[in-house]
Amino acid sequence: MNDPLALVIEDDPDAAAIFSGALEAAEFEVEVISAGDKALERLARVEPKLIVLDLHLPQVAGPDILRHIRADRRLANVHVIVASADAMMAGELRDQVTLVLLKPISYSQFRDMAKRLKSQIVEES
Repeated sequence: MNDPLALVIEDDPDAAAIFSGALEAAEFEVEVISAGDKALERLARVEPKLIVLDLHLPQVAGPDILRHIRADRRLANVHVIVASADAMMAGELRDQVTLVLLKPISYSQFRDMAKRLKSQIVEES
């Protein structure tokens, strides 16, 4: 089986490196996208199993991307992890996502969580 695709939609290069490295360690295929408009373009062409979504992005904000994901039948079963320092906004989206993580998030915490989630994704496939 191929590694499941994970998109990291994050404009902070340090956070993107932590998330992508941890996901790769958990055996995901990872693509990093740093702007909201680019994320929407990519989502039109792929069906990832997991999306790590920052809320404050250039061009198109994270909540708008989440609305797009939830409105697209192809993406209905995608696991979305909101990773944000904005606790209030993240809390408002909690019922629409798999998990909310508040930054800062350590590499090891994220890697361990990603491994557990990958097991769940593999079972669902």
